[in-house]
Amino acid sequence: MTAIGRHRKRILIVVKTYPTPSKKYEETVCTAGVTDDGQWIRLHPIHFRDLPSNQRYRKYAWIEVDVEKHNKDLRPESFRPFSDTIRIIEYLDTSKEGWRRRKEVLLPLASQSLEQLESFKLNTNTSLGMFKPKEILSFDCRAEQEDWDPRKKIIVDQQTMFTSPKSPLEKIPYSFHYRFRCFDPACKGHDLEIIDWEIYQSYRDWRWRYPDRETLIAKLTEKWRDIMFHPSRDSYFIVGTHSRWKTWMIIGVFWPPKGD
Repeated sequence: MTAIGRHRKRILIVVKTYPTPSKKYEETVCTAGVTDDGQWIRLHPIHFRDLPSNQRYRKYAWIEVDVEKHNKDLRPESFRPFSDTIRIIEYLDTSKEGWRRRKEVLLPLASQSLEQLESFKLNTNTSLGMFKPKEILSFDCRAEQEDWDPRKKIIVDQQTMFTSPKSPLEKIPYSFHYRFRCFDPACKGHDLEIIDWEIYQSYRDWRWRYPDRETLIAKLTEKWRDIMFHPSRDSYFIVGTHSRWKTWMIIGVFWPPKGD
C-alpha cells in the first residue's frame, strides 16, 4: 500500500461497523477488508446509508473503488474512498466453495493472539488484524442509555431535519462484549466490545420476534457465542483499533466451518 495519490483497489469486504453520528461527516460507517494483494485496508468515511442500492456492498463482496491515503488518519491501513466509484464485482456466499474462497483470503493474515497484535501496534502502528481466541468466557449484552448523548443527538436530529430523507439513525440501548483468553502464555484475559453492524441489525430485527428482554438476549447469545464459536466452527475475531484511543475493538467474527 505504498501508492501515492488516487488509485484503484480491489477489496474483499469483511467488516462493516454500525453507523456512528459524526460532527465532521454527519454519519459514517467504517469498513475493513483485504486487498487482492493480501493487505488489510480500512475505508473511512463511507456514508453507507446514502449509497445507491447498486453500491451497497455486503460482507464478503469483492468490490473495486478509488482510494487515496487518509491524510488525517495515521493508521497505515486507513484510506479515504471515493464512494461514487464503488463497483461490486461478486459476492462470496456461504456454500462450501464460498467459504473456501473466503478462507484463502483471510487465513494467511491470522496472527497468534491479541498480544501479538499489540506488539505489532507498538512497533509498526498496526491497527487491523485477526486471531483465534483460545476460550470464550462470556458474551455480554450490557444495557446503555436509550438515546444518543446530547452531542450525537444534535447531529442525528439536524441530519433528519435538513439533509437526509433516510430514517433517523437508531441508538441501540445495548453494547455487546466478549470476554475471552488468547493462546499467548502471557494472556491475562480480555474484555472487548464488538461493533459489527450485523449484531446491531440482529438486535433490531429480533426485538420484534422476541419482545421479552431475557429471551432476546438469550437468542443473541446463542447466535454470537454458541453458534459462531461452536466446536464445528473454526472461528476468529477480526479486530481494529479506535482512531483516537488506539484501544482494540472487535469489528467482526470470521466463523467458517471446520474442514478442507
